[in-house]
Parts: sequence; structure tokens; C-alpha cells
Amino acid sequence: MRRIDRRAAVLGLLGTVLTPAARAYAETWPSRPVTMVVPFTAGGTSDVVARGLAHELGEKLGQPFVIENRSGAGGNLGAGTVARAAADGYTLLFATTAQAATNQLMYKQMEFDPQRDFAPVVLVSKAPVIITARPDAPYASLKEFIAYAKANPNKTTAGFPGNGTLGHITGELLGRTVGIEFGKAQYRGGAAILTDLIGGHIDIGMDSMAAYIASVRDGKIRALAIASSQRWSEFPDVPTVAESGLPGFEASVWYALLVPAKVPAEIVARLNATTNAWLKEPKTQEFLANFGAEPAGGSPADLKVFTQAEIEKWGPIIKAANISF
Repeated sequence: MRRIDRRAAVLGLLGTVLTPAARAYAETWPSRPVTMVVPFTAGGTSDVVARGLAHELGEKLGQPFVIENRSGAGGNLGAGTVARAAADGYTLLFATTAQAATNQLMYKQMEFDPQRDFAPVVLVSKAPVIITARPDAPYASLKEFIAYAKANPNKTTAGFPGNGTLGHITGELLGRTVGIEFGKAQYRGGAAILTDLIGGHIDIGMDSMAAYIASVRDGKIRALAIASSQRWSEFPDVPTVAESGLPGFEASVWYALLVPAKVPAEIVARLNATTNAWLKEPKTQEFLANFGAEPAGGSPADLKVFTQAEIEKWGPIIKAANISF
């Protein structure tokens, strides 16, 4: 008992020595500009949302938060840069679903392990996948499309924003869930999908919402369903996939703030608190709604649990579809 008590006393003394030092470091951080790496080119949804968050962090924490776009390999190049960075809080990653969770299920070689090399900070937002259709399609709802596809196997074509993207694996999940088969056309982003939907060259598209909002409003394409937990306020007449007969079916591109694994917890806590406060502001919610995104938030532990659930959800779908790079 004395030996145990002595060890506890030593550990307690170390705690009193180390904690103030870590706290002092966190209080002086940031003392110079912070780099936030966005692993995609400028102008996309992730880049725009990241810039909104970076501006807020800079305003509240007193130093510039500078966006650095590093695209390539599904975001792995930019993410790898952050994984190798010093764990001092001066290099952050604005990650999407891919770098934080699903890329590791598809890429045979990656220079980083997201669960080992990053510490979770906060889930920033979710952008639900929307299922759209060409304007003259003989179906006006997801239920009707499923019935049509069952009656006409392999006679419909779905457009996705690239092999292995969330739009693609959502299509794989839909086909597997309801037992339908359709052709799969891979594009380089949403703009090309939209063009071919409007032109009637493909039957449906699955992608995050931002690129399709204006065309749905203008009646140029049809919105069949949104893969979120509830209807989107801007499209109140568009049902969720769950309401369309697939309970529990949800799919969103999500955005999360990550840091190198050994960044001091006090810095993580400051980033988390500042981001959560920003997400609660009405102006932020309006800003995100412009891209069909929803504010998220929560603790680092919440993000860790959510990420693991996404890995477990999409892993079997990706394996069954044999998606690999």
C-alpha cells in the first residue's frame, strides 16, 4: 500500500508540474499565424466553409488563420502534410469524410493513418447527399425510381462525382439496400453531372447538394430525395430517403477539423470551443445553408465516435463494390 501511495504522490506531483506548463503554452498560443490545410483546390464547398471558419478563428484567437490548398490523391497529399507537421498547433487539417475516414478503406498505400496520426477537434458540418433526376424522367420520387429500376434492370444510369466519392458509395449503398442495378457514370465533379442531367444523358445523380440547389429551384432537374435525418428547410417538399421507404438511410459529406496527434489538449479545447460557438451563430447557419450544409459541433470525443461509426458503415459497401486505388 505504501508503494502504491508513493507512486500516486509522484504522479500527482508530475501533474502539478506538467499541467501549468501545458496551460501556459496554450495561453500564449497562437503567437504567430496558423496554417489550415484544405486538401482540395480553391473554390469548392470544403474550401469556402474552411475559409469561413478560418476567419472566425483568426478574429477570436488573435492571429491569422491562413488557408493552404493542397490537392491530390483524394485529399491524401494535403492530409499527409498535416500528419507530418509539428504537433504545436500551427498546422491544422480541414478534412472531409474521405481523409478522415473512407480513403483508408480504398487506397492501398497511404502515408498516414487518420486514427493514429490525427487528433479529432470538432465535427464542423454535414452536407447531405441529394438524389436528383433528369427533368423528363418517368418518375417523380425515389420510390418511383426504385420501382422503375427494378422493372428495367441496367437500363438507367446514375452519375457520380468520381470513383470512391461519397456520392458513388451512396449509390452503391442504395443499390445494395433495395436490390437494383443501374449503370454508373463517373464525372470530375458536380458541374458535369448537372450538365448531363439537364441534357437528359443520365437518369439520376447523387452528390452533395451545393451544385444542384439552383437547378432544382429553377425546375431544370428534379430532386427525388435527400439522404439526411430530416428534410432541408430550403426544400421542404423534398422527402428524406428514410421517408421514401428506407429507414435509417443517411449519407452526408462531412467536414471536420483535425490536428496532428500530439497537439496539446488545451489547444484542441480552445479550437473546439471557438468552433462550437461559431456554429451556433445564426449567420453561420445561414452561411452553411447556402451550400446545403448543416452545422454539427460537439466534443473531440463525439467526433472520434462518429468517425468510427462512418468507417464501420461504409467499409462493407466499399469492399463489396471493390473500390480501390
